[in-house]
Amino acid sequence: MALPAYVGPLGYAWHYGFRIYCGLVFVFLIAPLLVIVPLSFNAEPYFTFSHEMLTLDPKAYSLRWYEDIIINPQWLHSAKNSIIIAVFATILATTLGTVAALGLSQRHMPFRTAIMGVLISPMIVPIIISAAGMFFFYSKIGLAQTLPGLILAHAALGTPFVVITVTATLFGFDQSLTQAAASLGSPPPRTFFKVTMPLVLPGMISGALFAFITSFDEVVVVFFMAGFEQRTIPRQMWAGIREQISPTILAVATLLVIVSIMLLTTLELLRRRNERLRGLSPG
Repeated sequence: MALPAYVGPLGYAWHYGFRIYCGLVFVFLIAPLLVIVPLSFNAEPYFTFSHEMLTLDPKAYSLRWYEDIIINPQWLHSAKNSIIIAVFATILATTLGTVAALGLSQRHMPFRTAIMGVLISPMIVPIIISAAGMFFFYSKIGLAQTLPGLILAHAALGTPFVVITVTATLFGFDQSLTQAAASLGSPPPRTFFKVTMPLVLPGMISGALFAFITSFDEVVVVFFMAGFEQRTIPRQMWAGIREQISPTILAVATLLVIVSIMLLTTLELLRRRNERLRGLSPG
């Protein structure tokens, strides 16, 4: 995009200097990813670039570490646990967060600010404090070192994201639509599924994706709450670094990066769709 004719030398310097600065920040942020991805194809069991890799020798590249993910029972078990925990925690967090957001969106709701602060507190409190509290609480009720306990713990961490995204979606919601449905004899459950839910669905999905990413990447709570049978992918990666260094960790990290990019792309598409539905951007 060309700059206006009235922009002087200082304006040009600021314009292009700011772009260069943003580019350097972007490179700084993604530099670790730029290193991990090619190393995951290293044919040798090293965490460094070999001379053959630097010279682009085809023999220096291999898919052996990606194959190890498939044939290694520990990685398969960890992946199964991560998926199960993340899926059920996401469902629970989305349900609880949506109901909470609907209640907080009501003008007659007392102490809305205080309740909102309590609901988003897992995002503010240091995660190690939350993990320690969850460990002592779930130990008392017999849910420590169990999949249900991990699901509940991860749902508690993911619920604030759903509350925030759904509340933001409800910010411009026209309450007269639900009033019109009620005046026509529609019961509250039908009004929610037919009127409210289609309009807040982008926010629900966005919150659910955030909750899924939070659960899938969480490792501190897993350290406190999980035993060997409940080991997840992040916990397995940590164990792989401490106990048996293997480039399989880099292959798993590359796959997680790809999954994160896909989820973030989905979030961006949902954000744009939500803006179009609310008339904030041209269709």
